[in-house]
Amino acid sequence: MNTSTSTAPAVTVNGRSYALPKHPTVVVCVDGCEPDYLAQAVAGGQMPWLKSTLANGTALVADCVVPSFTNPNNLSIVTGVPPSVHGICGNYLYDTASGTEVMMNDPKWLRAPTLLAALADAGKSVAVVTAKDKLRAMLGHQMKGICFSSEKADQTTLAVNGIEDVLALVGQPLPSVYSADLSEFVFAAGVKLMQKFKPDVMYLSTTDYIQHKHAPGTPGANAFYTMMDGYLRQLDAMGCVIALTADHGMNAKTAMDGTPEVIYLQDWFDAWLGAAKARVILPITDPYVVHHGALGSYATVYLPSEVNVLDACARLQKVLGLELVLTREQAAARFELPPDRIGDMVVVSERSTVIGTSAARHDLSALEVPLRSHGGVSEQRVPLIVNRRITGLDAAKRLRNFDAFDLALNHAQ
Repeated sequence: MNTSTSTAPAVTVNGRSYALPKHPTVVVCVDGCEPDYLAQAVAGGQMPWLKSTLANGTALVADCVVPSFTNPNNLSIVTGVPPSVHGICGNYLYDTASGTEVMMNDPKWLRAPTLLAALADAGKSVAVVTAKDKLRAMLGHQMKGICFSSEKADQTTLAVNGIEDVLALVGQPLPSVYSADLSEFVFAAGVKLMQKFKPDVMYLSTTDYIQHKHAPGTPGANAFYTMMDGYLRQLDAMGCVIALTADHGMNAKTAMDGTPEVIYLQDWFDAWLGAAKARVILPITDPYVVHHGALGSYATVYLPSEVNVLDACARLQKVLGLELVLTREQAAARFELPPDRIGDMVVVSERSTVIGTSAARHDLSALEVPLRSHGGVSEQRVPLIVNRRITGLDAAKRLRNFDAFDLALNHAQ
């Protein structure tokens, strides 16, 4: 994407230049926002603000990062680069140095600075509100400003979060982590922060609890997007430049009888090589598995040294329901991933299928509705919407969700 050629003050982060904002700028990452959610809600009259924005602003569709999970994409959005640069290639990984499987929610895993920190260093006031606390430390890494999560909004302090008494500011009770209220709190907090503190730049990131449970156009989904539309309208009315995108899409992952369509990859390798010879890692794994059972459409595999990787790929590619079986080198090149963090193989399942480890290790009893999840290339297309008319974009350039700040700062001011 072309960046600004203006002589206005700018910051350069990870090889990309961004103009400093002239107007309050809000970038929103709507977790799990398959473009059809917006289409259905707009067509049904539930999103009047967005309908006007689509007509008078800029409405694009972009590619997210694969694996199409929360952590890699949120960090790509705030760094402006793919995981091959910033290092966050999942919610979860196998740490070969310690021989343990760990969450990637510690800033120590980051290999690149964020634009948010650079804007704060340039003297701009910055605020970040994320639904789940797992993202907070990485989004706010080395950033001077306000940064807190809905999940732990009752625990904010000036020293850690740059703000205190958030519940009093927002005027809402602490939301349940398994609710639409967790995301509504993000939007409500964003509006209150803009009214009281008028930050120059604000990043809002929601949770996909609703999208995991409700398909586009259903009453539960439309109610969520109606709520979101109302808060975005308030931010727009305050003169904010708003760029809206998503970390990934969402699809039903079921057989025709409505049961989860799962390939248990650890069981497959155990049957071939013997128990626990290979190690299957599911990077969707996080502390909040009630709505997806730790089942997504992407996995990495660590093989014993005596196994030929190309042979393993050829064998596995014959399994019905798998879309891609790639070597480490192939996956790193195709998806712009850090090769030292993705195992010997990367496996991506088809649109209606997810990948598990062993059947005995996944408790699906908490799934109240047919499984909906993400992680593969089938969830890569996401909205990229700006409430300003932008012209002159390179039509041949591949748009990414991590172009959101470029559009907002370099083109929409």
